[in-house]
Amino acid sequence: MTDRRAPVLPGPLLFAAGLLLSAAAGAAEDRFADVVVTHEEVRENLYMLQGAGGNIGLLVTDEGVLMVDDQYAPLAERIEAKIDELAGARPRFVLNTHFHGDHTGGNPFFGREGTILAHENVRSRLVAGGMEAAGLPVITYADRVRVHLGGETVDLLHAPNGHTDGDSFVFFREANVVHLGDEFFFGRFPYVDLQSGGSVAGLTANIADALAQVDADTRIIPGHGPLATAADLAAYLEMLRATHDLVADAVASGATDEEIHARGLGARWASWGEGFVSTERWIDTLLAELRMGAGGR
Repeated sequence: MTDRRAPVLPGPLLFAAGLLLSAAAGAAEDRFADVVVTHEEVRENLYMLQGAGGNIGLLVTDEGVLMVDDQYAPLAERIEAKIDELAGARPRFVLNTHFHGDHTGGNPFFGREGTILAHENVRSRLVAGGMEAAGLPVITYADRVRVHLGGETVDLLHAPNGHTDGDSFVFFREANVVHLGDEFFFGRFPYVDLQSGGSVAGLTANIADALAQVDADTRIIPGHGPLATAADLAAYLEMLRATHDLVADAVASGATDEEIHARGLGARWASWGEGFVSTERWIDTLLAELRMGAGGR
């Protein structure tokens, strides 16, 4: 009979393997070792939390707590401590603006007691990525869903094919606050996940739609960066349109990709490439979409 037991590693190899695993775990832990979760009051009983990863929105009411996104898994207990400081209770609802791990990593931790809501594509992508059951959205929607909590009306609206194919805008109607997730990178070029249904054309259309729904008094929580205003969002939209046109015009003139990179996007947009997405990477994104015939405004 064949011996199907796992082979036994010699002592030195077993010791080395253990060191490698310990080092990997230590590196992951060290990455977040110095992260401090902070908060900023957006409106009365409505906060923005920052640590590492995407910005968190937090609504505190006498009917429960509602949370928008939950950053990385190793930060969950620190985020919980901050929520306990502000609300004295775990979130009753957790809303995911999209599926990326810096916005959903804490889902398994908070999903054990809270109800997770997201666009249906978020659940599909989390399932495909191996998310454990406790971290999966249990309520999904195709276009929009509304939550009524403590006198606040919270609307989740699908923002199609922008940052990804499962993004949502979260409007707090009475407070006049909106969380735009990673559709909005404050003052920086955005990351458009072309492999997950994102597109520059869709992102631009979504931001134009969001801008039409806010006013000068609206406070805007971006996916990354500080609190913003309608004027900041308008500047972001202008950047999306202007940089698209610069690259599209260059492509139409017959310029090669190398020539387009050499030209860059000009001094006006230089500071926008100082974040996660460099100017070079943003040009690559625009070129990839234009080469696929998906460009547009």
